[in-house]
Amino acid sequence: MTGERVLQERNESISRNPRKRMMTISGNDSSLDPVHLPNVIVMVGLPARVFNVGDYRRDLASDAAHGASASFFSPDNQQALIVRQESARRALNDLGKYLDSGSGSVAIFDATNTTRERRKWITEFCSERHYRLFFVESICDDKKIIDSNITDVKFNSPDYKGLMTEDQAREDFINRINNYKKAYEPLDEIYDATSSFIKVINAGRSFYVNNVNGHVQSRVVYFLMNIHLLPRSIYLTRHGESEYNVVGRIGGDSPLSVDGQKYAASLVEFFEKEKATKNVTDLRIWSSQKIRSAQTAQRLMPLATNIEYLKSLDEIDAGVCEGLTQENIEERYPVQTVEREQDMYHYRFPSGESYEDVVARLEPVIMELERQTNVLVIAHKAVLRCILAYFDERPLDELPYIAMPLHVLIKLTPKAYGCETKFYHFRISENTGEGEVNFFYSRKLKMYYIFLILVGTNY
Repeated sequence: MTGERVLQERNESISRNPRKRMMTISGNDSSLDPVHLPNVIVMVGLPARVFNVGDYRRDLASDAAHGASASFFSPDNQQALIVRQESARRALNDLGKYLDSGSGSVAIFDATNTTRERRKWITEFCSERHYRLFFVESICDDKKIIDSNITDVKFNSPDYKGLMTEDQAREDFINRINNYKKAYEPLDEIYDATSSFIKVINAGRSFYVNNVNGHVQSRVVYFLMNIHLLPRSIYLTRHGESEYNVVGRIGGDSPLSVDGQKYAASLVEFFEKEKATKNVTDLRIWSSQKIRSAQTAQRLMPLATNIEYLKSLDEIDAGVCEGLTQENIEERYPVQTVEREQDMYHYRFPSGESYEDVVARLEPVIMELERQTNVLVIAHKAVLRCILAYFDERPLDELPYIAMPLHVLIKLTPKAYGCETKFYHFRISENTGEGEVNFFYSRKLKMYYIFLILVGTNY
């Protein structure tokens, strides 16, 4: 399978050398699916946006089905080549406008940049604008990985969904891969020695890293070396109701209330069912170090392969407001209350933390979640908002407002074109047991296949 992804960064800072910079990532295989890569970049403080050439191609093609068929990607199809080149040109121009306008720091150019000629064109475009370029190349010759990728990814691709049967889509995409191979020219350690890139081989079995510069490139490399393609689920829940929750006090380190203990018991029943019906035999539990979370986790000990108590999962530090009610805070700190309402994400509690601080301390946790199998995270409202925002691709300014009630379990199942999300509500106070919320959604996210390009700023 062939493909490439490129990351480009634009330098918006004022320095002795105001030259714009760009980082590019390229890869040659659609088994690599860094669907959360923009989120990783956003987590280090740089706005990012995806420019998918396939979307431009589908808009330009007169016949959607024809524009997605394997013959459209044949190097011998000159008419289709014109459409593909124009699609790439429009996407790259929009990418440049996005960066030059100051709207963002990083742009992702998602396209089939399989040839040296195409990559040279992109490099020249970036060089003229002083972007820094970084390629991530994904190489796969493992038939099992390729077959699994075709099954998991392509059947829900906009190129195939509703246009072909699964058998037709499989056959067509295999033919498309063969067309890519005809023109594919991989990154070369000698020919491309001065370029910055990483090669991801057989979905992460091995890597080759060349000339990596800067914090963002390093974070992207770290991300790519930690993701895996194995089926798994991530469960998120707040601790059971605490005694402070009952009286409306924030923070602190109070134990579970009676209803909180009931919730912990209900979680045991839920995961016994998951283990019996979903074959979840390797559940790991990560809990914060607060008493209310630890007590919730301890009830599940017989079902877990292990339990870890992580300080990084503790609730946002409310500083001088710890242990107060909302009414107390408004009375004692009226100015701070207004400031927080005006900018919930960046506001830092006096002697405490902001949501921005919490995101920073959770970055290693989120990266570790990417490389784990089944994990249950038992933590707190602010912490779980940050984790859910990452997997659900929520903007940072929306993060502090994500609903995260008590006694609700969120099940995230990462998939090629998104993250399937289920919510389970446990009606503890009504003593009616656990029931699934009449609310299920599966959000379609962008998938970065073949060649990905990210463009961005100084790092």
